[in-house]
Amino acid sequence: MLARLGPLPWIAPAVLLIAVVVLWPIYELIRTSFLKISTAGFVRGSAGTDKYKQLFEETDFAQVITWTVIWTVVVVGVTMLLSLGLAQLFNQNFPGRTVTRWALIAPWAASVLMTAIGFKWMLDRTAGVLNTLMMDLGIIDQSKDWLGQPGTAWPWMMFVAVFVSLPFTTYTLLAGLQTIPHDVYEAAKIDGAVGFKTYLHITLPLLRPAFLVGFVINLINVFNSFPIIWGMTKGGPDSDTATTTVYMFQLKSTDIGESAAMSVVNFAMVVVLVLIFLKVSRWNKED
Repeated sequence: MLARLGPLPWIAPAVLLIAVVVLWPIYELIRTSFLKISTAGFVRGSAGTDKYKQLFEETDFAQVITWTVIWTVVVVGVTMLLSLGLAQLFNQNFPGRTVTRWALIAPWAASVLMTAIGFKWMLDRTAGVLNTLMMDLGIIDQSKDWLGQPGTAWPWMMFVAVFVSLPFTTYTLLAGLQTIPHDVYEAAKIDGAVGFKTYLHITLPLLRPAFLVGFVINLINVFNSFPIIWGMTKGGPDSDTATTTVYMFQLKSTDIGESAAMSVVNFAMVVVLVLIFLKVSRWNKED
């Protein structure tokens, strides 16, 4: 009997866990987006597609979507570029390499929300370290509200997002670098490939699997990032510094159904972004 079932008894617990933890919440999320629900949580009947229409007609919706895409592209792009350089550096032998490797783990080990709040205090208008230091140095005449305006808040939030994202992607790429056989570089040197040519034609292609893993996971994490934005600005003023994840939470206080609709849109967007990247990168191709 067990032989007929094949591997099913062994994978059944994992399948069940995925169904309970992933598939069921997705089903409930989609179902909720078609219901009228009071702020107290009572279902008032079906809403059809009204919650989606209501969401798309929100004056802040287009702005939130635009900033979410910009946020994701900038943070993921800068993180991957810096991680490539850091991984290459940490793959070399130099004095203090062990200490610097451990130091890089610090932003990853600390709570993301705690890090965001720490930067918020540092940027505080009245008692922040940054304003105090810049005024003492004569760089500015009066303290600035760095997180009070979208023009200055977004760059600082992106900086924090890159800061906390670097450890994972750097160590992922470093692991990939350390799997490349040294013989490959020796052969390339004999063939006349040196310097940047070696990195471009040997290192990067062989680093591709690790790069894809780091990129996709970082893309999902950054797109769905909530603690950094909520901890620093709460998406304000209004929704000027909100991404779709934060906007979804803001809508929850007024309309649970519309918030669920935003969650469905958010989920669909991240799936589309990942699929586009995998298609463009030809992740399943060897050449």
